[in-house]
Amino acid sequence: MSATSTIPSKMIPVARPYIGGEEEKAVVDALRSGWITQGPRVAEFEKKFSEYIGCSNAVAVSSCTTALHLALIACGVGPGDEVICPSLSFIATANSIAYVGAIPVFGDIDADTFNLDPNAIENLITPRTKAILVVHQIGLAADMHPLLEVAARHNLTVIEDAACAIGSEYEGNLIGRPLGTVACFSFHPRKILTTGEGGMITTSDSELADRLRKLRQHAMSLSDVARHNSTKVAIETYDEVGFNYRMTDLQAAIGIVQLGRLDGFLERRRYLASRYSEGLQDLPWLQCPFIPVNCRHNFQSYMVRLLGSAAGKRDAIMQELLEKGISTRRAIMAIHRELPYQSEEWKLPETEHVTDSGLILPLFHEMTEEEQDYILEMIHTITA
Repeated sequence: MSATSTIPSKMIPVARPYIGGEEEKAVVDALRSGWITQGPRVAEFEKKFSEYIGCSNAVAVSSCTTALHLALIACGVGPGDEVICPSLSFIATANSIAYVGAIPVFGDIDADTFNLDPNAIENLITPRTKAILVVHQIGLAADMHPLLEVAARHNLTVIEDAACAIGSEYEGNLIGRPLGTVACFSFHPRKILTTGEGGMITTSDSELADRLRKLRQHAMSLSDVARHNSTKVAIETYDEVGFNYRMTDLQAAIGIVQLGRLDGFLERRRYLASRYSEGLQDLPWLQCPFIPVNCRHNFQSYMVRLLGSAAGKRDAIMQELLEKGISTRRAIMAIHRELPYQSEEWKLPETEHVTDSGLILPLFHEMTEEEQDYILEMIHTITA
């Protein structure tokens, strides 16, 4: 770490998507092709994504939230059902459950991994429980095998919220080769691979994938591409209530290029994360991320825990860093504290401890070592 005391001329952001000339050209080519909404580029993106993950089916949609919504519907979750999920997640996790009329039941987390604690699930299961919605939080894979064992004993569906987990691995396999029924990804600009907005569902169940493709497009029996390419008049039918959750070819064009860059994105993030961990390990009031031996983190975010009295100073520390030109974010939210999901029944001590003591540091592909060294130096000046 090289010392510098020069405040950067521009704020160092928490995240910044990398969009280059290839992405710009891909969008222009899509515009000029005449296919703007869901079309051949979406199909190409799905094919390349499934090949990258090593899964037989990928279904592109408009966001990870809509992916989760469709996944729940396709898995038979409906009004009055209960779905176990962590509270330590973006609120979309619980919202997707509410969209189908089901009830989110919050399980506590493992404080080291920030993921759903398998030991906290069994006592939450009731006759109304239909599924477990597992989140691979900030890119670290959840401990799936114990969760799957619980689900199997109680005949529960397992859906993976892999919004942050592109490129992450569990026991040598990429997340998205679902251990559960489906996995759902986000391509929001805060994510490693972005299409602006967008999402993807992966599944090994081809029949389920076919239904998901129909549901995303008003449950139409024929896709626009199939109808366009038909040599005979093709009249579609609508056999159930569907949704307009399509990805556009403009987004898919970006996604195809981004997918080609993904390995480089992952390598850079893991390198920068290792520099953070090395540079922060001497601070007694700060805990670097924990990575189980059977997981490989993509470091979609680099979140540290503040320990002891420093935890109570978290917001003041964030303000101090902001004044030095360094943007940070609070830890992952606790959904059960938000008004739509507040209830006295939730007893989630680990969730609340993590959300109150966590701090997300800047990490993005184009962050320079000089910027990171400045961040490390400024953190070391803090009196915690």
